[in-house]
Amino acid sequence: MVDTVDGGASIGFLAPLDRTAAVGWWRERAAAVAAGGLVVWVASDGGRVVGTVGLVLPDKPNSRHRAELVKLMVHRDARGQGLGRALLATAERAAADAGISLLHLDTETDSPAERLYAGTGWTRIGTIPDYAANPHGTLRPTSIYYKRPGTREPAR
Repeated sequence: MVDTVDGGASIGFLAPLDRTAAVGWWRERAAAVAAGGLVVWVASDGGRVVGTVGLVLPDKPNSRHRAELVKLMVHRDARGQGLGRALLATAERAAADAGISLLHLDTETDSPAERLYAGTGWTRIGTIPDYAANPHGTLRPTSIYYKRPGTREPAR
């Protein structure tokens, strides 16, 4: 997470992100993971975490068919090897296997992440201006995407 923020990715934190703060953020999610409201996959290389992705599962009866994809991160040293695509495919497969029929996410407009989602069949439905500050504190737009797991819908 620290490397991702230091690399300029807008994942909800400002740079520089302190390692203690990052660890604390993950620890705060332990209860959600234990309760089944958050599912997280971790990619490691020799015991070192090099990537993550998560799904937030809604707790309301009318939204149990959908989930939000969150915190897809790949360490800069591990990029360009297909790890982001593999983590994304893992989350999509698990969602489909769990009966989730709709996934959604938001990501910084014009970011490398946006290119990944568009290139893997996610459909962009629009942007929200000045949605969140990037790691340097500049307000940036976000793009909203959706995908039906198990399909490869054409990006629009």
